[in-house]
Amino acid sequence: MCGRYATTRSNADLSQFFEAADVAGDLSPSWNVAPTDPVPLIRESRTHAARVLDTARWGLVPPWAADLRQGARMINARAETVAGLKTFAPSFARRRCLIPADGWFEWVRNGKQKQPYYMTSADGSPLAFAGIWSAWGPESLLTCSVITTAALGDLTRVHDRMPLILSADRWAGWLAGGGDPESLLRPPAEAVVAAIEVRPVGQGVGNVRNNGPELLAPVAEVTLF
Repeated sequence: MCGRYATTRSNADLSQFFEAADVAGDLSPSWNVAPTDPVPLIRESRTHAARVLDTARWGLVPPWAADLRQGARMINARAETVAGLKTFAPSFARRRCLIPADGWFEWVRNGKQKQPYYMTSADGSPLAFAGIWSAWGPESLLTCSVITTAALGDLTRVHDRMPLILSADRWAGWLAGGGDPESLLRPPAEAVVAAIEVRPVGQGVGNVRNNGPELLAPVAEVTLF
C-alpha cells in the first residue's frame, strides 16, 4: 500500500491548486499509475525561491544506490520509520514534497478473486499525499516515495494502511524541511478521512497496460467479508 493510484489533472490545474510554478514539462494524465512511472509532485525550489510543480519517478532511489532498480521497492515509506531509516531519513529531513492524486486503489479478497476498490475525495478535489524525494545520478533524476500511515475509519475495510493525506493547512510545514517528526507525521484529521469515498471498481485496473477513465467507474457493491 499504496501500489497504484490515479493522477489526471493538467499542469495548469495542479499549479493553480497548489500555488506552484510549473517546471514539470509535459505530464500525461494517468488513471493507473504504477511503480517507476513518472508522476507530478510539489516541492520547494531554491532556484525559483518558491513552490514548484515538478516530475519524478515513483520509487525513491537514494543518491548512493548503484542503479535505479532499488526504486521499484521504495514506492512507499512508513510514517512510523521514515525519519530513522538510512534510505529515507535524509529526504524526510530536507526533501519533502506533496504528491497530487485523484485517488488510490486497493484490493480485497472476495472469494476466489480480489475486488479492487478506489478511494477518492467525495467532492472531487485533489488529494495531497505526503511524500519525500531524492535526486539520483549525474542527471539528478528526481525520484519519490509516498508516506503511508495506519488506515482510519471506513478505510480499514480495504487495507490496514493508507497514504498520509495532508490538508492544505499542513502543506507549508511539510514542505519547509526540519520540524518535529511526530507532529509532521500525525494522522490526517477525522474530517479528512470521512470525506474519502470508498468505491468498488472493475478488474481492469489490475493490468498496468489499462489506462483510462473507465477504470474509475463504480461497479455493483460487493460483500467484503
